Amino acid sequence: MATKSHFLETSGHNDPVWVHTEPYSKRPQFKKLTEDIKTDVCVIGSGIAGVSVSYELVQRGVKVVMLEARDILSGESGRTSGHLSSGIDSGFMELAKKRGQDGAQLAVDSHTYAINRVGEISRELNIECEYRQLPGYDISQYEKGQDGHEQDVKEFKEEAKKMNELGIKAAFKEGFAIKGWDGKVDQRDAVTYPNQGTFHPTKYVLGVLKWLTQQPNFSCYTLTRVMSVEEKGLFSKEVKVSTQEGQTVTCTNAVEATCVPLQKLSVVAEMKFFRTYCIAIRVPKGSIEDCLLYDSKDPYHYIRFTACDEKDDYLIIGGNDHKVGQENEADQRYSELESWVRDRFTQAGSVDYKWSGQIFEPVDYTAFIGKNQGQSHIYICTGDFGNGLTHGVLAGKLIADEIMGFENEWSKIYNPKRIPSLSKVPDMVAHDVQINAQYKRFLQSDVKDIEDILPGEGGVINPATKSPMAVYKDDEGKLYKFSALCPHMKGVVCWNKDEKSWDCPVHGSRFGKDGVGVMGPAKGNLPPADEAAEGLLKQVGTA
Repeated sequence: MATKSHFLETSGHNDPVWVHTEPYSKRPQFKKLTEDIKTDVCVIGSGIAGVSVSYELVQRGVKVVMLEARDILSGESGRTSGHLSSGIDSGFMELAKKRGQDGAQLAVDSHTYAINRVGEISRELNIECEYRQLPGYDISQYEKGQDGHEQDVKEFKEEAKKMNELGIKAAFKEGFAIKGWDGKVDQRDAVTYPNQGTFHPTKYVLGVLKWLTQQPNFSCYTLTRVMSVEEKGLFSKEVKVSTQEGQTVTCTNAVEATCVPLQKLSVVAEMKFFRTYCIAIRVPKGSIEDCLLYDSKDPYHYIRFTACDEKDDYLIIGGNDHKVGQENEADQRYSELESWVRDRFTQAGSVDYKWSGQIFEPVDYTAFIGKNQGQSHIYICTGDFGNGLTHGVLAGKLIADEIMGFENEWSKIYNPKRIPSLSKVPDMVAHDVQINAQYKRFLQSDVKDIEDILPGEGGVINPATKSPMAVYKDDEGKLYKFSALCPHMKGVVCWNKDEKSWDCPVHGSRFGKDGVGVMGPAKGNLPPADEAAEGLLKQVGTA
């Protein structure tokens, strides 16, 4: 009998705060696909993008089949920080430089639509998901009087002007501080802007999915890993979606709502891949203003709130990003986030949750949503740039419109077939050089001997005469050996001590300690290198 792998439920060892009120046990279960089938549209991925695309299509009478490699909502939508913002990580001044004023306007309009659309759908379907609109605040990372604060204020004023040009009613407020900031750290002064949003993302996605399962033109299959999505024939309007176990879904259109497309390069080479860290810390209800707060640090700190119990709420703070597989200092990052909160909000209580997630940063600051490069009937949604929830929701409308043949002006900015501006070429070259440097791990070992690996930990051993091995030792001391070569493009994976996973530093693919593939662009699991590892993958039901 198969043993349930935690990596079928989520993409890390640590649980996010969202399971506090919506545990994995409450999530719906679906059957595995066991036969060839036909449909209008096949959606791959059950996060907010996949569910949003499915919702918009099913509402229009399209027959949709959804496939998920693991359990429902097991990817990054379940590990987000829960903010719905019309703000862009790069800032609108920078976005307008790269994509023009019209491009920046389309970004604002589409993200604003997404914020409102979550509210509309949650009301229509009676989904209780803590949805609310609230203000956003941008503050300096520096205290008043410190070098850097004055420069931040100058840039804030320019950014507020640009936001107003784009229809966001922003204002710079000198001396502004949010209610409940009672610590000694003085970072007063802020850009304020209304009509941002937040919600409980898993309650929302599961609520939409519940409605979908009640519709005759929707079906869902889990534990069904897709290995290829191909258009067949030069002028064919038929797409073949093939699974790991040999089944085929034949459809007119396919949508890869998989965080990152399951392919070699193309748009994958136009993104940077980061881990970002979050903690959820108790604060007394009503003691701190309900808002979205961001500072100017790079990477920045961000906070928002969600329900805990009758007495407390959770303050969620995130930040301290780093490139995937290129750092392993999670404890220090969590500690810094906790200190940041306690220095500013003295009423903060216990830290109940610590977890990390993954974000994808396009070199031109704009997501890729629409027909994939070189394709006519295969669509993608990737490059969330810290706004994965709003991108997922707006992708629902954009991709549904394109499949139905309706013009949508958002495609002008999100089209995956766009050519990056010449100004981004140096950045892309530098990124490629840095990524290619990660192949140096072919010459490195994390440990000299298997005996050096502690129970519950892993490490890469690189024998001089053999291919690198990723070795995991369970709590009882049993060893499991996998190939350390990522099946995507043969980068050597790294052991993520915090999330108990194998992370590829080249293009960001990730695998659980048990070899289960949890993040593309790699399509499959980490290949087993001994009978124990092969048996482990079979035991958890993913071989």
